[in-house]
Amino acid sequence: MELRTRFTEEYGLATPIAQAGMAFVAMTPELPVAVSNAGALGALGVGLLPAPVLAQVVSGIRAGTDRPFNVNFITGFTSDDQIATVCDARVPVASFHWGHPPRAWIDRLHNAGVRVFEQVGSVDAAKYAVDDGVDVVVAQGLEAGGHNFATLPTFALVPLVVDAVAPALVLAAGGIADGRGLAAALMLGADGAWIGTRLVATDESGAAEGYKERLVTAAATETVRTSLFGPEMPDFNPMRVLRNRATEETPAGTGRPVIGRTSLGGQDVEITRFSNLVPMRATTGDLDEMPLLAGQGVGLVDAVKSAASVIADITAQASEMLGRYHA
Repeated sequence: MELRTRFTEEYGLATPIAQAGMAFVAMTPELPVAVSNAGALGALGVGLLPAPVLAQVVSGIRAGTDRPFNVNFITGFTSDDQIATVCDARVPVASFHWGHPPRAWIDRLHNAGVRVFEQVGSVDAAKYAVDDGVDVVVAQGLEAGGHNFATLPTFALVPLVVDAVAPALVLAAGGIADGRGLAAALMLGADGAWIGTRLVATDESGAAEGYKERLVTAAATETVRTSLFGPEMPDFNPMRVLRNRATEETPAGTGRPVIGRTSLGGQDVEITRFSNLVPMRATTGDLDEMPLLAGQGVGLVDAVKSAASVIADITAQASEMLGRYHA
């Protein structure tokens, strides 16, 4: 089934769904390839990938799909070498979160034929992004999982952003986990939805299996927006995560012992208490001590499924909901 909007027409998609960057659980080709092949816009979460590894992963995505995809950066972690890699590869989309990218990067990407998205948490940030040449604004509400610097809930923020940056394209983010949420986003004036938590709980996601299971069993009330994780990087807080033992602790006086291990770029890495490293397949240790990123739409996550089935289900439900109100 297809669902058409300005976003799908502009980017050659079958459904107005974009996968959130989800660094660490989308750092390999598997998930972005599955999402893009399902007709949505898949995403590679760059995270801490050095430029040579980024180039390899982009090549792997291209080997798995001929559909559009997005390379998602956390702005403060991004280097000129990574931007050069994306430009050389002429990827369809580069997106930024947690800080406005320098105009030099935007121009360089545009000159290489790369479209630029930016995730923002306020109307002012949205206007600044579009005025500086950003092609698509992702309006992130307070409900969103992970790094979240939103100023308003999704339902309040999205229409304000749509009005402020018209006719620029806007995607809604935060709490959207099924077709009803996608339909609501479109009714608010957005051109599509940016979905994270629901796609973490998929077969192709690189998240630890125990993390996926907790997303399935969690109630929507079991998330908290906290600055507890990553205290050494205060500029990248707060984050919305599932409540667990760690979220009930106080950093002062508890120390930061090693509570697990993981692999990043082939290197064995220790995980200390209150680290902001998300548990992945290679992670060992106690999940109750780790950040389990999740948005408030987590209560709608009913099972771990293939990404293709999640995309198909959301699209079909949104089409059915919107069809109820045709004149």
